[in-house]
Amino acid sequence: MDYGGTHREIVERCKQGQRQAQFELYRLYSQAMYNVCLRMVRNEPDAEDLLQNSFIDVFSNLNSFRFESSIGAWIKRIVVNNCINFLKKRRLAFSELQDNLHGVPDDAPEPTEYPLSVDAVHSAIGQLPDGYRSVFSLYLLEGYDHQEIGEILGISEATSKSQYSRARKKLKEMLHVMSPESE
Repeated sequence: MDYGGTHREIVERCKQGQRQAQFELYRLYSQAMYNVCLRMVRNEPDAEDLLQNSFIDVFSNLNSFRFESSIGAWIKRIVVNNCINFLKKRRLAFSELQDNLHGVPDDAPEPTEYPLSVDAVHSAIGQLPDGYRSVFSLYLLEGYDHQEIGEILGISEATSKSQYSRARKKLKEMLHVMSPESE
């Protein structure tokens, strides 16, 4: 598939300053990008602000887009970077681990014997501490690897792996508490 050519005509019209094309590009990507913002910052008003600011950045910098990736991937990178910068400003706390520490053992049982709703999982993810949630979202939901996450967040790859492992363990604990078996 020609990812660079996806929505090329709309992007070219946006580069020419055509408002209708800008609206179309916004319409195509705003809901997905809002979901990214909401997963990362856990607050609807902040997510809405970040979405709007991200699209201002998109339209301001569209001339630098060279069709080397899909426009969606390029927009998503801007959105994720804006969310990360927002979280950093809120003093996102990561506990830097020694390089010889390889994560937390994952011995919690898999929650396979009880049904969980999507809302319960989203709620549990939303309750994770900022650092855990950011790494978890970037890795599992957004598809970044730990090296990329480390570069984005300014942490080591080992810290990213550790934060992800701890987030998974915490989620399993929270979801086990929410399960019908635990009552």
